[in-house]
Amino acid sequence: MTKQTKWFNFECSTEKLSLPYSHQIYCHTHELPLTWDLLANSNIFLSKKYLEALEKAAPSNMTCHFIGVFRGNELVAIALSQFLDLNSIDCYGNKNQVKHLSLKNYLFRKYSSRILVMGNSMLSGQNACAVSGTANIPQVLHALSLAADELKAIFKNKGIDMHLTSFKDFQATEVGDFKMPAFKDDLRFSVQPNMVLSIREEWKSEQDYINAMSKKYRTQFKRSRTKAKGIEKKELGLDEIRAQENKLQELYLHVASNAPFNTFYLPKHHFTVLKEKLQSAFMLVGYFMDEQLIGFKTMISNGDVLDTYFLGYDDTIQKEKMLYLNMLYDMTAHAIHNGYSKIIFGRTALEIKSSIGAKPEEMVGLMKHSSKIINPFLPLFFNYLEPKTVWQERNPFQTSSQ
Repeated sequence: MTKQTKWFNFECSTEKLSLPYSHQIYCHTHELPLTWDLLANSNIFLSKKYLEALEKAAPSNMTCHFIGVFRGNELVAIALSQFLDLNSIDCYGNKNQVKHLSLKNYLFRKYSSRILVMGNSMLSGQNACAVSGTANIPQVLHALSLAADELKAIFKNKGIDMHLTSFKDFQATEVGDFKMPAFKDDLRFSVQPNMVLSIREEWKSEQDYINAMSKKYRTQFKRSRTKAKGIEKKELGLDEIRAQENKLQELYLHVASNAPFNTFYLPKHHFTVLKEKLQSAFMLVGYFMDEQLIGFKTMISNGDVLDTYFLGYDDTIQKEKMLYLNMLYDMTAHAIHNGYSKIIFGRTALEIKSSIGAKPEEMVGLMKHSSKIINPFLPLFFNYLEPKTVWQERNPFQTSSQ
């Protein structure tokens, strides 16, 4: 189920399919099977090196487990789970702590604050699991369902009752594979779309990208670049990231604390550890003015796909210098210059991302409440608690009439 893995079987013998499927839960990355990375080879976010970084620098309210699915003794699928305790953080952000949210906060914390995510809540897209091309998909999903049940029992033994269990971020075409008894009571849901920019083959330079825009958006590009004069950009190495940890955290929290909803906050050493583990695949670019760090963006190379990660900036300077829009243009230019096929921009700031050419891709998840009384009403409960975002999609590129 990685970007290069299909949801169907091939080269499956009757003998192989007759073998029982089982699962194994691992608490630490050093316990993972030797063949783990053979399945993760097309998705860096399931690789041992990324999971090692996550284990070492996960948010304080997150507990990760790693799951192997076996056919007999053969590892045929790998997966990531994350337990999130949302009671320990301010989910709604500082600016939203107002009286009209008191009921919503109460319901949220009492009935949906302890969540088991089968997937990665820190990313957009299908990074939950990778499956061998010879594996039987229904049997893999059944094994992962049993793994989720075992994880809930593990937490219950520690005095933690899970509210929700969610399988996160699948393509609409993949959700049909969940039509089995284990998932019959799960809510299929879709939140904000994943914004993705496909890099056209004819774009060999940033100028080619600009030339494809309509006049209005070429003007927007030129204006943003003019506003950014005086700002210097530099990709930071490991020692520089470590030296700037305090400032990076300050700038990151400027952005994160103003988001409408958060399920975690990154620890201060998160970017340092990612650089240590992923090396050149993790890029942190600092934006400086008068030799002072005023913003940064991060990107992760995932095969021929560029995933944008977290960023931060001084909000007062951001507005004056159109810093965020310039970061989006810079990430697009980086993708073009380095031959990526597309950029995953994630599911925030939808309208401004569409203004630089990103298109929305619907992602579907499955969710189940542990209470048999609440679960039938989960659609109403979910719609009440989920923050709503109204936005208008833009198209910056020229049409045939322009």
